[in-house]
Amino acid sequence: MLNKLLRTSLAVSLILCYAGKSFAQPLNKKEVLTRQDTLRGSIGEGRMRWDVLHYDVTVQPDYNTKTIKGKNILRFYDNGAKLMQIDMQQPMIIDSIIRDHNSSQVPFTREGNVYWAEYRDPKAMYKINPGPASVSIYFHGQPVEAKRPPWDGGWIWKKDKQGSPWMSAACQGLGASVWLPCKDHQSDEPDSGATLRVIVPDSLTGVGNGRMIGKQSLGNGFTQYNWEVKNPINSYNIIPYIGKYSHFDEKYKGEKGILDMDYWVLDSNLVKAKTHFADARRTMEALEFWFGPYPFYEDGYKLVESPHLGMEHQSAVAYGNNYKMGYLGNDLSGTGWGLKWDFIIVHESGHEWFGNNITSKDIADMWVHEGFTNYSETLFTDYFYGKEAGNDYLVGIRKAIQNDIPIIGPYGVNKEGSGDMYNKSGNMLQTIRYVIANDKKFRDILRGLSKTFYHQTVTTAQVEEYISQKAGRNFSKIFDQYLRTTKIPVLEYKSEANKLMYRWSNTIDGFDLPVRVQFDSTTKKQKMIYPTTEWKQIKQPKKFDIKQFKVDRNFYVTTKNV
Repeated sequence: MLNKLLRTSLAVSLILCYAGKSFAQPLNKKEVLTRQDTLRGSIGEGRMRWDVLHYDVTVQPDYNTKTIKGKNILRFYDNGAKLMQIDMQQPMIIDSIIRDHNSSQVPFTREGNVYWAEYRDPKAMYKINPGPASVSIYFHGQPVEAKRPPWDGGWIWKKDKQGSPWMSAACQGLGASVWLPCKDHQSDEPDSGATLRVIVPDSLTGVGNGRMIGKQSLGNGFTQYNWEVKNPINSYNIIPYIGKYSHFDEKYKGEKGILDMDYWVLDSNLVKAKTHFADARRTMEALEFWFGPYPFYEDGYKLVESPHLGMEHQSAVAYGNNYKMGYLGNDLSGTGWGLKWDFIIVHESGHEWFGNNITSKDIADMWVHEGFTNYSETLFTDYFYGKEAGNDYLVGIRKAIQNDIPIIGPYGVNKEGSGDMYNKSGNMLQTIRYVIANDKKFRDILRGLSKTFYHQTVTTAQVEEYISQKAGRNFSKIFDQYLRTTKIPVLEYKSEANKLMYRWSNTIDGFDLPVRVQFDSTTKKQKMIYPTTEWKQIKQPKKFDIKQFKVDRNFYVTTKNV
């Protein structure tokens, strides 16, 4: 019993850690917001008149000095850009910005983490002929080092067990500009993807997003690895991995044809990876069923062993779960179902649909990434082990919900809301699923989201409106309740003169969530009731015992006998 209690305590501790933003940097802890936060989080004048088309990034790290140098050829659609905001976080330095069409220097000044590049004289009047343009940005410096990746952001400098350098970056939330000069806002993904060229010592391999399009010896002991992504990609997902890697692959017959699945792992882990990574195929099978086709067939799918726990880097998912089932060998739900699969493979791969395919325009809406991906864990369990197993898992992770602050954060300042965007949002989606009470329709909605917003950035409002429209029911009050308040609905009930009375309390005005309830524990039959914030009543069943009254566990609510 003591061992069981210790295991349970450990699981709860891990769940609470997970609920508090396991994979993205904890920007919700920022208490004082500054002009720098506004510059980072909003679409101001310096971001308005140009749209990113493509990043072509070359980077060369120096392990011994923990420095990097490189170049970003930033191709963009010029719609009258004058004073361009180029993001590059201190202490990194931009050396020069060159107009590619005439090789002229672009003057610039620095304001904290922002460079103001004078692409055109901001005071002069021009006749604008909109069209493609590009600048080459040269940079160098010692990027912020991540001390506890992925919980904090920056560049990662480690060694593997054999003593070889092992490098990468993790920068969700903190932003790609921690090492890469770019337009660091989620709303503007490069429409034509990105190229990543990684220069490393000959003894190491450089791995990037998408497909390898070549490698070349540079002489003097260095090799350049070139990778290309054809689809739109958010800047925080553009990540180099550098280490002593081995490679294997497989072909997966998916909904859109043959999907290339590649795996890059440390040499010493090659044998175990070939067995353990079977969960990648299983994840693809389950999530294509629920969410629709994998969104990046052109770029393939990769797992890359990383010097941190994990991250959803598009078409190059970071894997660091030590080849264990569950979350570092533990079950976040405490039910046993979470040990049937590798948490990092399932969760981070789930982000290929929600986070990478569908991306929130503002980080305040990160629940769109984390809520649906958290729910992908339940759907994976449901697919392979049955609906009740999935329900067990979902209810199990509910204990980690903190209800500290609203899930949606303030807009325009690069600040997300509560870490409850994971477990609470997942439970909200389960509640909506059980209100719809038609799994075919619910699955059609999930797949429809992936198709309708394919390779797009979105707002919460767009997602809410789509779900309500396709469900044929207005869920706006339910979204408001769970995403914009910390209140958990309380179903109050009482027995009066052979009538069962019930209503919602601790809710917003107009809250109208229907719930399934059980009147008799012997039959376990359920009935849908439609409470509002006003008292309603129904005739009590024969031999009714109010102690047996119970709400279906799949609805994230509480009850109170008044």
